Amino acid sequence: MDSKKMNGKEEIFSKVMRAGRRTYFFDVRATRADDYYLTITESKKTTDESGREHYKKHKLYLYKEDFASFKEFLDEVTDFIIDHKGEEVISESHDPNYTSNYEETSPEAEESVKQFSDVRFEDI
Repeated sequence: MDSKKMNGKEEIFSKVMRAGRRTYFFDVRATRADDYYLTITESKKTTDESGREHYKKHKLYLYKEDFASFKEFLDEVTDFIIDHKGEEVISESHDPNYTSNYEETSPEAEESVKQFSDVRFEDI
């Protein structure tokens, strides 16, 4: 197996899924005890007010003891969505008559999300 070091952490296996302006990285890494865990990173290309492009990243750490429950819940919620809304994508970028039911996020809520997304976890 060809592994490499990334930010001091060993990466064992990696897959990349591109989805429009988002990219998802599925990375298997090793803990200090040489056990494996999964990180799922969403990277979204955004543009600030000055026109500069940058990427917002959100990361999820998933450990082996949670795989079965995570897969079960993911299957259940994705099946629910497909059963109730089908596989066709309906959004403002696909339908010019689309209107969002979501309210604008307050600056306080955005700051709270930003602070949360900056959390860093160390290997166990």
